[in-house]
Amino acid sequence: MLNNEKTQVSLRLPSNLVAKFDEIARLLDRDRTWVMQKALGQYLAGEGAEVLRDAQGIAELDSGESVDLEDVLDKARTIVDAAEYRRSQRAG
Repeated sequence: MLNNEKTQVSLRLPSNLVAKFDEIARLLDRDRTWVMQKALGQYLAGEGAEVLRDAQGIAELDSGESVDLEDVLDKARTIVDAAEYRRSQRAG
């Protein structure tokens, strides 16, 4: 379900940055808030999401919720070896 709850936020931004948002808003016949919400949403979907994933991964490592690299590599080697064996059986 979509959360329509709003929170008031105040920002101090460089005037030239605000002017660019205003120009985009004018060109799109939208208000500045709409343009800024789109920009913030795109940030959160890209770089912001990466920051959050990294933080989650670090928290998991800190709490011991990790997998040993050697275990992963062993499993990968087993999968590759099995695939090579099946391929050799079909070819031979």
